[in-house]
Amino acid sequence: MIDTNKPKLIIIAGPTATGKSAAAVKIAGDIGGEIISADSIQVYKGMNIGSAKVTEAEMQGVPHHLIDVIDIDRDYNVAVFKEMASEVMKGIYARNHIPIICGGTGFYIQALIYDIDFENEDGAGDKDSYRANLEKMASEGKTKELKAMLKEKDPKSYDSLDLENTKRIIRALEYMHIHNESIYDHNEREKKKREDPPYDISFFVLHGERQGMYERIDQRVDKMLAEGLEDEVKELKKKGLTRSSTAGQGIGYKEMLSYLDGECTLSEAAEQIKINTRHFAKRQLTWFRREKNTIWIDIDKGDPANEIRKYL
Repeated sequence: MIDTNKPKLIIIAGPTATGKSAAAVKIAGDIGGEIISADSIQVYKGMNIGSAKVTEAEMQGVPHHLIDVIDIDRDYNVAVFKEMASEVMKGIYARNHIPIICGGTGFYIQALIYDIDFENEDGAGDKDSYRANLEKMASEGKTKELKAMLKEKDPKSYDSLDLENTKRIIRALEYMHIHNESIYDHNEREKKKREDPPYDISFFVLHGERQGMYERIDQRVDKMLAEGLEDEVKELKKKGLTRSSTAGQGIGYKEMLSYLDGECTLSEAAEQIKINTRHFAKRQLTWFRREKNTIWIDIDKGDPANEIRKYL
């Protein structure tokens, strides 16, 4: 049963090149919504063509948030997104509007709707040295010692974890070291949040036939190149964009930076963008299939906004 006392939240998600932005604009126009971008690259200033950033004309007067708001030298991750998006949502609700989360970054969406906790881990230097010691033990084959440490320091995690997974043992020990709390208890709290999210959520996932999706991706990449992706990345490079930065790891940008650094031809970079985007789309679909209570909208059957309207 829907809890009508909870604030309404609409999610329009799915893999790249499925028309999420256009559908979100139409639905926002119907219900008095405002759109929050759940995209890890569109948030950056100047990264327009390669991120397929929605244009002012395409917004059709609908307020959009977390687009074109931070500089390329700033790290942007799930914790930053959650903090910024949560603040934006407060304003949207205060205006008696409905927030519409639109994007394909599943972890961002999950973190927001289930209020996943990203605790501030103070004492980074101590944390790093502690983890390094644990990893050194693992590399020396001292897995029995690591298991014994876990059994002593965190018996709950010892009883619940796959003890053949050394990385999880290390993470559990590290978490206990930093927070003086079992990671088992932390995970149980997060699990309860998933069972009872703080919002009345309508979660739509746009999808289509795989070959058609691949063709749309190829067409989108060709369009980006025709619209001046090379010149855009050249300008961003002058401003300090590198492949080692968070922004520079975006698909379309890292490949073009490789081309500009003389490591491949333009046609090779374009083909790599297409390949990487296809792989990313497959990962996005895998992520959303794990999500419960989603409504899947087949874009090959007509305007996805019309299908979404049936559920609102």
